[in-house]
Parts: sequence; structure tokens; C-alpha cells
Amino acid sequence: MAVARHLVGPHRLAVATTGVTMLLIYVGGVVTNTGSAMAVPDWPTTFGYNMFTYPWSQMVGGIFYEHSHRLLGSVVGMLTVSLALWIGLADSRRWMRRLGLLAVIAVIVQGILGGLRVLLIDHGFALIHACLAHAFLSLTVALAVFTSGGWQACNESPLASGSRLPARALITVALLYLQIVFGALLQHAGASFDVHLIGAGLAAIAVVVLAGTTLSEAPECAWLRRPVLLLLALLTVQFALGIGAYLARFTDMQEGAAPLTLLLLPTTHRIAGAAMLATSVVVALRGLRLSATPLFAMELNALPSAREKGRVLA
Repeated sequence: MAVARHLVGPHRLAVATTGVTMLLIYVGGVVTNTGSAMAVPDWPTTFGYNMFTYPWSQMVGGIFYEHSHRLLGSVVGMLTVSLALWIGLADSRRWMRRLGLLAVIAVIVQGILGGLRVLLIDHGFALIHACLAHAFLSLTVALAVFTSGGWQACNESPLASGSRLPARALITVALLYLQIVFGALLQHAGASFDVHLIGAGLAAIAVVVLAGTTLSEAPECAWLRRPVLLLLALLTVQFALGIGAYLARFTDMQEGAAPLTLLLLPTTHRIAGAAMLATSVVVALRGLRLSATPLFAMELNALPSAREKGRVLA
């Protein structure tokens, strides 16, 4: 099947937006774990300066972390708007244009929530801000998948009728996101650690079951096998990081460990969780693409024809 050349640019931009969003989530974790969220007391200005003209010489300590987070957020916003415009111009799929618009709305809301957290000094906004960040990450991943050559060509064999893989992949996505919410509740609202631990167990079981299902139902499908194996590897890393983050926060380790270690363990744990969520979204969408069910029949395969665009790469 032909692969649309005009979607190569939007795909690369979607991948770049996803990467910068991951970096933004990591820096947000650094801001939270260093207690720098209120290092800059005003918004959208920074100590009265325009955000982009604040002197680099004054970006020290907590101000450096918080202001860097704001600047990265602005970069993600600009990338998202550019991506939505490019999709609107190059992609004839109506639902894709709507997804691009949804991404713009989400990034604007996310920025406003971050600002309200500063102006109102409300941990509730910080909690919502953290949860929406990962939902937005999932959306950028979806845009990258939908504009990819693999999605367009789809040369893999379809899954057997009645395959359990798509449903189990969606359950895994839901449980991983729920676990991120539990982590945010633990961080920002002081929720019980037991809830986070139970969520981790359920998410781990879901990942292992999904991996087993993929390797049994589609052992020759590299399109599904590779991200599933990556998900298993991330689960192993996340388990180790979770133990380290627990020891750093809830035991006497925090008294003797180096400050950098106490910072890196929870922040890396957070970004590994985001990577697991993003990978599970890839598996779920690809599984649905190969599914024999009509779930994705509504215009998902309707790419512009060569006659419409005149720019198709065979």
C-alpha cells in the first residue's frame, strides 16, 4: 500500500512534540521534588519580566527549575499549535483535525492550570496539572501513531477474530494512567502509599498479561512485539526505581543519601511511568489497527488518495 509523503512532516513533528513533552514532565517532577513550585510568585510574568526576557543570570536555585519548566511548557505549546496547523493543511481525515484541535485546547488548559497553581497557591490545581500532563502526552503519542507510515501502510497480518489483545491493551493503558493519578495523589495530596502500591501491582499484572497475550496471539508481528518487550523492560526498571523512591522518601535513607540521589530516584521513577504509559498507548492503538473488530472502521483508514494530493510515495 502507498505511504503518504505529505504526512511525513507531521509525523516527525508529532514525535518531537512527544519527546519535548516527556522532558517537560521530567522537569515538572524536578520542580515538585525540589519544592520549587513557588520559586516564581507571579504568572504569566516572571518577577515582572516577560517570560522570554527574564535574565539568565538570575535563573539560580529554585528559580532555574521553575522558570525552565515554564519555558519548556511554552515550547510544547508552540510545537502543538504548529502540529495542529500542519495536520489541518496536510491531512484530509476530519477526525485527525479534531484531534489536533483537541491537543491545542489541552495544552492551553494545562498552561492555565499551572498559572492558577501559582496565583492561588492551591495543591488541587497542582494535582490536576500533573494528571492532565500525562493525558496530553498520550494524545501526542496518538497523533504520532496516526501519522506514521506503519499506520498508513499496515503491512502486518490482522489479528484473529475475537482477539483479546486490543481489550487487554486498553485495560493496561487505563491502569497505568490510574497508577499515575495515584502517584500524583501521593505526591500532592498526601494519599495513602498503600493505594499507590495496590495500583502498581494491578498495572504490573496488566503489563505481564498483555505481553503474554501479544507473544501468543501475534508472535511474528514485530509492530506489536517490539513495544510490548519495551514495556516489559520499562516495568523492570520502574520496579527498581519505585523501591528506590520509597526508600528515599519514607525511610532513614533520606538522612544519609546524597541530595542528587534523593532527587533522581523519584523524578526518574515518574518519567519511567510516563514512558510506560506512552508505550502502552502505542500497543493499544496498533492492536486496534490490526483488530478484526469494526471499532476503528469509522474513517480511520481514510487517507487522501494520490489523485487528491498528487504527492504519494509508493
